[in-house]
Amino acid sequence: MGFLEDEVKRLQTVLSSVEGRLKALEDRQFGGKTPKTAEEIRMILIGPPGAGKGTQAPKIKEKFHCCHLATGDMLRSQVAKKTTLGRAAKKIMDEGGLVSDDIVIGMIKEELDNNPECKGGFILDGFPRTVPQAEGLDSMLKTRNQTLQHAVELQIDDALLVARITGRLVHPASGRSYHATFNPPKKPMTDDITGEPLIQRSDDNAEALKKRLDTYHKQTTPVVDYYRKTGIWKAIDASQEPGQVWKSLLAIFDGDEHKASHSGSGILAKLAHPRS
Repeated sequence: MGFLEDEVKRLQTVLSSVEGRLKALEDRQFGGKTPKTAEEIRMILIGPPGAGKGTQAPKIKEKFHCCHLATGDMLRSQVAKKTTLGRAAKKIMDEGGLVSDDIVIGMIKEELDNNPECKGGFILDGFPRTVPQAEGLDSMLKTRNQTLQHAVELQIDDALLVARITGRLVHPASGRSYHATFNPPKKPMTDDITGEPLIQRSDDNAEALKKRLDTYHKQTTPVVDYYRKTGIWKAIDASQEPGQVWKSLLAIFDGDEHKASHSGSGILAKLAHPRS
């Protein structure tokens, strides 16, 4: 037993030394700041209206304690707060114009800088819709020494979306989605969490949906191609029931942790066995 105890103590000493050297390397690399971990998330959710973004995003937000930045909600929030960007956007919208990509990206940066929820990372929903927007987002993140980890596309046939959309119910304040048939609230027309009323959006009808889907496909195909080339794009079959879609998302996130653990093992191995 004496030999085993001595060996355990020796290994503990080696491990302690390795951990100290690893911490010193991290401090030098990250300027004394805690490095980014696999527990942070930086992703965009791509998918047509009714694909399930409003169902899955809150689950991701809860898991990673991150912020969910839906473009429309973010725009309304900035206008309501009367921030510099919000005032600029309101002026453009009041004149009937489209808010520029620079303003939207500026709003995303504002949220990342000042929204405490964004410390755990972010989910972008509804942006980018074009390749120039994707390039602008990448440039902004680069100034923060960050990159996107995932561009996840929720794929579903257009025909299936009609049944989903025409029964969709939404909690305006949070963006939580329900469905009168497939995912009803516990109490009719009432949000499960806040007890506030749910609404059905005026454009959630078959005719309006077809127009929205046509626009979506024209805009999104080049964006998907852009992220395919960067290697961060993944597709999930969104025609599955929501629980199965969530399992598919978890598999993607588990891949992050797997890569992070393997990366750490590589560093430890090099430190434990330095070249002479």
